Parts: sequence; C-alpha cells; structure tokens
Amino acid sequence: MIKRLLLDELKSHLKKRELSLIIGPRQSGKTTLMLLLEDFLLKNGERTVFLNMDVESDRIHFSTQEKLINKIKLELGGRGGFVFIDEIQRKENAGLFLKGIYDIGLPHKFIVSGSGSLELKEKIHESLVGRKRIFELTTVSFKEFVNYRTDYKYEDNLYDFFRVENKKVDEMLNEYLHFGGYPRVVIAESIDEKKKEIDEIYRSYIEKDISFLLNIQKTEKVSLLIKLLASQTGNILNYSEVSNTLGLSTETVKKYLWYLEKTFIVNRLNPFYRNIRKEITKSPVYYFHDLGFKNYLLGLFRGFDEITFGGFLFQNFIYNILKGIYYESSSSINFWRTLDKAEVDFIVSSGTGLIPIEVKYRVLRSREIGRSLRSFIKKYSPAKAYIVSLNYTDKVKIGNTEVIFIPYYGLWDIK
Repeated sequence: MIKRLLLDELKSHLKKRELSLIIGPRQSGKTTLMLLLEDFLLKNGERTVFLNMDVESDRIHFSTQEKLINKIKLELGGRGGFVFIDEIQRKENAGLFLKGIYDIGLPHKFIVSGSGSLELKEKIHESLVGRKRIFELTTVSFKEFVNYRTDYKYEDNLYDFFRVENKKVDEMLNEYLHFGGYPRVVIAESIDEKKKEIDEIYRSYIEKDISFLLNIQKTEKVSLLIKLLASQTGNILNYSEVSNTLGLSTETVKKYLWYLEKTFIVNRLNPFYRNIRKEITKSPVYYFHDLGFKNYLLGLFRGFDEITFGGFLFQNFIYNILKGIYYESSSSINFWRTLDKAEVDFIVSSGTGLIPIEVKYRVLRSREIGRSLRSFIKKYSPAKAYIVSLNYTDKVKIGNTEVIFIPYYGLWDIK
C-alpha cells in the first residue's frame, strides 16, 4: 500500500461540517484513499456508509434526493455518521444534487470523490460555494514514491536520505522520470506490466472521459493533440501552428486544451510580464500532471536508459513539485521569456514579491548563473532567486538578490 500524504489532511477535516471533495486524475487512487479513510473511522467506532456511482446497485439510490436520504437513514439511522460517495461525476447535475442534500442539515459528514469533469470542476464549485473544501489527489508524488520504495524507513528524515544515498536516489529519480506516479504503474513490477497499466489508463481516459465529455465518437484529433503537447512540453504553444497541424480551428484547439486541463492531463502555465512591449506574448506552455503518461505518448515508456528530452522532463518534474508546494496559497507560478530570448523557467509571484527559479538537469560543480537569470534579477531585483539542479548547494549575492543553489529535493523547504 502506498501511503498518500493527503490522508492526514482528510483526517483533520473530518470534524468540519463542510463536504470533503476529493478530485484528481482517473486512476490516481481516490477510491483507495476513501477506503483507507473509512477503515480509519470504523476502527475508531464510527458509523459509515460507502456508495459508489460506478456500482449499479448503489447508483439506484441516486435517482432522487429522497431515495439517497432514505438509504443513508437506513444505514446510519438518525445518529451522526460518515457518508462516502465515490465517482460523483456520474450523477447529472451533481452540484445541485449535493447542495440539496447538504442544505437539509443531516447530522452526517459527506466525503465525496470524482475524476475530472465539467460537473466537478465547474458546476459543483458554483453550487457548493461555502459548503465544501477541495482536496486534489495527484498521482503519486516523488516524495511518496521514495517513501514507498524505501518501506518508509526514512519517512521522518527524508532530506537526509536524499543527501546521503546519492546513488539510490538517482536510480529512483530515473525510474520516476520514466514511469511517473500512477499507483498501478508504481506497484507493477516489470516494465511490460507497467506498459499494460499505462496503456489501460490512457485508453480508459480517451474512451470514458474525453469521448463522454466532448460527445464525440472519433477521438483521433484529441489523441494527436495530447501527443503534440507531450512533444512540446515546456515550449511556448503556437495555437495557429497546432490548428494547422491538426486540421482544426483555433477555437476547437482551445476548447480541447481546456478539457485536457479540466480532466487533469495537463497544466497550463501563463507568461509573467509587466512590459508587454518587451516581454513575451500571452501564449502559454503546458506541463503534464504525470510524467509516465507523457512518456507513454512519446513512445519513451521503455526502461532506464538515458532519457530523451531529459531537460524538459526534469523541468516538468520541478513544476509538479512547485505546484504541490503552492497549491493552497495565493501565489501564482508563471514563466518569463522576452523578445530578446531571455528566459527563466518559473516565476513564483506572491503579492509584490517575486521568486525566479532556474532549472538545470545536471550535476553542477560550481556557481553557474546564466544571462537570462541575471537579466531578470537586474530588471526586478527579487529578494531571492533559486537555481535548482541535481546536487549543488551554495549561495551568492547579486546586487540585493540572494541567489541560492539547491538540489531539487531542497524545494520542499523553500516556501
């Protein structure tokens, strides 16, 4: 069993009346997480009921709010308890349905999950304003992956393990960059088994999520778009070029991209700019939620040889770490590129404060500060700037800016 860090956050929310809404990619482990949470409650003498919208015998109780309430009362009586509802995106108008149940004021706590869909990402948000807290479960993070691979021996001093066991950590990083973090892929022992698992996840996504949400039978164009994004990770996306390549209108391309975001396949990263004449256009770059999914699309899901597109893959890896760090904060993450070719991988903005972050997928031997980062420092004078590599630790001052060199596993402590 892979321990998920989100479990403790969910446990701490059990006493809150608002709904706990768990969202995330297909096959990221939401059902398993809910079962673990239910097991925790049962062991503490609590009463629970678990309903799954993918199970026909459970689904019949969702035809009306009255039927669901009757089912809950049958299982829990009039006393308080915990109601688990899995795969709520299967219910039409799920947001309004849950709002009506919630507003009745039943003495029960609701824990609800669902994969990415319009219903979850849009209508549920609108209908349940002030009535829910969202918990996003990603695929297995690298920190969770390393804990699992080391049987949780270094769970309380993981940073020291990274620092001391360089060779072991490099091997784990290489595996993670190749195969990503879908739980079924992580657990699969052979490369052939991993390939079968990721193939099933991809096909299930295309056939069940995309075909259903877009209401189209022929999904070839969407598949081609996803593969195109995989080949251009970290590069600015030119909508016109993509439109011409796929033979689709620009508006259709943007519509498909929007759906890919809402279903947890890609994240859009917008440019940071304050001088629109000198800094880059508004075109975004895209990163994948899961690295294994990206590699599968490119035919690189094959083993532990040298990684093709390694720099951009590592960049995607760093973005996913940053997204996790700043997920519940008011900070935003952007990239910076200018018309004269200066570029910084990530800019974290918080109020008036800026933190530029440059990523280098290699072992550094000394202080390396490129022209682009120096250009950003000169222009914006941030208090701190970070250069993230595989290993190097150091500090240096440029003007009023402290430039900090850290290994990637030091990122978890920068917030």
